[in-house]
Amino acid sequence: MTESAGTPGDPDDSAAGEDRTPDAPPPDEEGGSDEKGTPEAAAAPGGETRSGSGSGPGPTPEEPAEGGDGGAGLDITVKRKRHWLRWTALGLSFLVLVAAGVGWWLYKKLDGNIRTDTSAAAELKAYEKERPVSVVHDAENILLIGSDSRAGDNRKYGRDDGGSQRSDTTILLHLAANRKSATAMSIPRDLMVNIPACHKADKTTTRAQFAQFNWAFEMGGTACTIRTVEKMTDIRIDHHMVIDFNGFKDMVDAVHGVEICLKEPVDDKDAHLKLGAGRHKLNGEQALGYVRARKSLGNGSDTDRMDRQQQFLGALVNKVQSNGVLLNPTRLYPVLDAATKALTTDPGLDSLKDLYDLVRGMRDVPTEKVQFLTVPRQPYHLDRNRDELVQPDADKLFKQLRDDKPVAVVPADKLKGDDKNPGSADASGPSPTPTYSGNNAATDLCKQ
Repeated sequence: MTESAGTPGDPDDSAAGEDRTPDAPPPDEEGGSDEKGTPEAAAAPGGETRSGSGSGPGPTPEEPAEGGDGGAGLDITVKRKRHWLRWTALGLSFLVLVAAGVGWWLYKKLDGNIRTDTSAAAELKAYEKERPVSVVHDAENILLIGSDSRAGDNRKYGRDDGGSQRSDTTILLHLAANRKSATAMSIPRDLMVNIPACHKADKTTTRAQFAQFNWAFEMGGTACTIRTVEKMTDIRIDHHMVIDFNGFKDMVDAVHGVEICLKEPVDDKDAHLKLGAGRHKLNGEQALGYVRARKSLGNGSDTDRMDRQQQFLGALVNKVQSNGVLLNPTRLYPVLDAATKALTTDPGLDSLKDLYDLVRGMRDVPTEKVQFLTVPRQPYHLDRNRDELVQPDADKLFKQLRDDKPVAVVPADKLKGDDKNPGSADASGPSPTPTYSGNNAATDLCKQ
């Protein structure tokens, strides 16, 4: 009589495997295999295991089975790997947090450098009904004002008249709606224009008058200058930036200097500039002297100085783009730091994000499409030391910019037509493009 079949016993409780000899037949299917029919291994006292296949005795304690310790070794290796991965993840997380913290600190620092001109915004709002309207959506017109105040750190450049503001350089920067071109139009400081009645810092009001252009900034500040430009050109000014001497110097130093070439040596004590003839890489202090010098370079006129300023600004733009500064954070930061410290802007451009969006829109503009020119002018008929607009050429230029239409610039010695007609049209093509005396950012100052 046979024993009835039951469930397989626990390996530790099974005695069948202990008394079985190597020649003993394997257990029957019901009592010695799993539910799939695979023979189980029975544990022998002392930790031995015997193969349930009946093929022979298992290894002895003195001869452990191959890989018998592999389970423990593998477990240790896996634990070590997981331990290493945890520490790596923690380290990377820490670095990300530090980088984010540093990035945020730098962002806030740059953002805090920018000063906001709220008074100009309030003044312009009061005269909103008198201002021109924008004609082309997405095109932008930004008035850049170079202040030559002698207050504070700028005192060494001249006499300080109680910290009064002066407009040394004024440029209307027109950015095309498609961001394929940028045109910078200089306005002479001695140009005779109609200046509207403006509020002064002491709350008094000036009278409307016909006077030289830079009086507007000295009497009524930025808002008065903007209103004067808008009345003259009928172009809506969307934003403005005021840049001081030291900011300009720091920007040049941030790009490690800009190269120029001099045909003759220069020694200008007023401009703090002394250089020999030939090629020079100007640092910030030298660059400031170069763009401010008047009597010692060229013919001594303000017109000649404006041409030199335009050429230098073009070389600066070219330096920034050619060296990949805009795409290299380590090189971009010093430029941004210098630029933001130098700027006072309207509320629409007073954050780093606003400035970044503006620069990002310009970074793909080809250098040959970054153009510089001066409003068509000639000596004022009542005073040869002042300028007046040349008409209808000036109005033609203003209309092109107002309507976001293209203009072309060529060096003065290559301009075709009557010298008194700097806005003469290029007759080639169905839509002639007015051509003016000027240059672009691709111009090499040492190959002219």
